[in-house]
Amino acid sequence: MTLSITVQHVLLPSGWATNKTITASNGVITDIRDATTLELKHIEEGYLIPGFFDTQVNGGGGVLFNDKPCVQSVDTMALAHLRYGTTAMLPTIITDNAQTMLKAADAIAQVLDSGTDRLKAVIKGIHFEGPYLSKTKKGVHEEAYIRKPSDAELAILTRKDIGKVLITVAPETVDVGFIKEMVSEGVTVSLGHTNADFEQIQSAIDAGATGFTHLYNAMSALTSREPGAVGAALLNEDTYCGFIVDHYHLHPKSAELALKVKGASRAMLVTDAMAHAGSDVTRLPFFNTEIVREGNKLTTPDGTLAGSCLDMHSALVNTINGCSITLAQASTMASNTPSSFMGLSNEIGNLEVGRFADFVLLSEKNEVKQVFSRMRNVC
Repeated sequence: MTLSITVQHVLLPSGWATNKTITASNGVITDIRDATTLELKHIEEGYLIPGFFDTQVNGGGGVLFNDKPCVQSVDTMALAHLRYGTTAMLPTIITDNAQTMLKAADAIAQVLDSGTDRLKAVIKGIHFEGPYLSKTKKGVHEEAYIRKPSDAELAILTRKDIGKVLITVAPETVDVGFIKEMVSEGVTVSLGHTNADFEQIQSAIDAGATGFTHLYNAMSALTSREPGAVGAALLNEDTYCGFIVDHYHLHPKSAELALKVKGASRAMLVTDAMAHAGSDVTRLPFFNTEIVREGNKLTTPDGTLAGSCLDMHSALVNTINGCSITLAQASTMASNTPSSFMGLSNEIGNLEVGRFADFVLLSEKNEVKQVFSRMRNVC
């Protein structure tokens, strides 16, 4: 099926273009050209940017993936985030037992094999945030489940039927041989929840780790005498860093400083969203505690930050307003950069011929007007 849309402003890889018609066949962009006089009579006003790719989605729509690792949960999460412009995502399992990891992998495999076209368009794989983390920097992760990898878990991580796989590990908990093995199997390795020193972090990067999970948060800090994980992340030009720009995890100026160092091509927006995102949930049982929402902030009763109720559109707007960057730069952080990080830039992340027709139409005030997945208006 061939569909087209004519828009006032379009963000192309070369920059902003005006009065363009985009045509797609079977959900793939086939043409981007100047609009005709007739097409201009039906033009969509606003700014068209690539759909967002969130690599860290723990939950949404009232569902936490760990609690119910099944296809229905994935569908609920996808729908909750889709209306905020997230046209691609990695459902995320945080530190848990091996059985939960297996159930989550089975759910993703089922989605990619026999799920609805809409769901298969959104789900790109899975993110295992843990359980191979530092107990010192565990955050809200359940300490009882933090451990070293087993052979059975290696088999889960390296499955070939679960799409793109991202794992977050602490280099003091796994050795460089593990990282090299994961990379050789096509797994993307990110460093996080770590208290490692600079040398340990650098060794992990040399072994093939390419990312840092939620920069600044739950990692060894940059100080005058020890660069830590934050220093290593900022110093290594080729590594990618996730940013939770909800103004609770990061001070806007701390984010702005890191953005100036990394640039939009290596800094990516993530939500770290919990079940509260896209829902009216205020309290959620969580292992041996609970996560409570006050305003837009999620914490456990002792005040520990516990993910977020952030959506990618809000992350985009917060970054523009708080970090002194442009819509084009923020769009890169929300779309192209995570796509490059996960090796999917040939499919998504830019508006150009040959890419999937996933995009978001924003108003002049950066409000979401429409969301398109494979050229179909879903919001």
